[in-house]
Amino acid sequence: MDSVTHIVTGACIGEIFAGKKLGKKAMLWGAAAQTLPDVDVVTSWWMNIPDGLLAHRGFTHSLLFAVISTAIIAFFAERWHRPHNITYTKWYLFILLEIGVHLFLDVQTAYGTGLMEPFTHTRYTVNTIFVADPFFTIIPLIASIALLIIRRTSPRRMAWAVVGTVTCCLYLSYCWYHKYNIDRDAKTIFAQKKITPVKYFTTPSPLNNWLWYVVADDSKGFYCGYRSVFDKNSDIDFLYVPKNDSLLAEVADHKEVDRLIRFSNGYYTFEKRMDTLILNDLRFEQQGGWVDKNAPFVFYYYLQDKGSNDLIVQRGRFKDVNKKVFSSLIDRIKGN
Repeated sequence: MDSVTHIVTGACIGEIFAGKKLGKKAMLWGAAAQTLPDVDVVTSWWMNIPDGLLAHRGFTHSLLFAVISTAIIAFFAERWHRPHNITYTKWYLFILLEIGVHLFLDVQTAYGTGLMEPFTHTRYTVNTIFVADPFFTIIPLIASIALLIIRRTSPRRMAWAVVGTVTCCLYLSYCWYHKYNIDRDAKTIFAQKKITPVKYFTTPSPLNNWLWYVVADDSKGFYCGYRSVFDKNSDIDFLYVPKNDSLLAEVADHKEVDRLIRFSNGYYTFEKRMDTLILNDLRFEQQGGWVDKNAPFVFYYYLQDKGSNDLIVQRGRFKDVNKKVFSSLIDRIKGN
């Protein structure tokens, strides 16, 4: 999830844990603890892009890191706030909960999280919510602002913190419900179209949980399409994209490609674009693919002209974003 979401959910949980004992400092502890795993973003300062992509949500998002870092932070927190009546065990459980919530939320998104690093490099994801979903974040954000304003002794503080936390749980349950229905519809449509996928995934489109992106792998290529939870027809207008593995012969640095393929969890294609070979990571959808099924993919990496790979994940996501594109997203959400 995005940093704002981690900060505000962490602040609400911190208020519930120790607001009465630590005042607004509890919010700060909660926000800091839940943001801690994202310290790995600094690795991009000295790593090449493929290594940086794998380092993010790597070891600092593992269960081992959670256990070790929690023990250290709880040790210093307990001593920093003396005298108090919060035991080391309570500090440990609080910080472990905050980091655990961070990992849990990140697993819900498409990027992939290395929960079991360094023992295995497997990335875990359930593709339930978009990495930045304003409908998930808005209530805990409002609650956090209210908690910053309301005086420490007010009985309303706990109510705001609970509302900010509970609404997140309810909205995420709502997302899981959509995920279940979209997966069920996708399997039915695969059968109708005689598509036999080796594997497939469904993930929400940008900033909402009503329009979903569906990708099925038949080992030679991918069927890509969109389906709204409000669609009445039993169909997905798929784009078929071949993997084009034969193009890999043109690439000199195979180690770099191997890292990108590992990062993509196998959902990749090679493509020639203006005499330059690129690798697409299909997990991050298409640029307005809900209105143009032949639209290019958001994540594309130049394998030959590497100087053009800045902001690799975000450049396609925000390319040509305007009122018309946003309007088309709303229209497609309404369903066919």
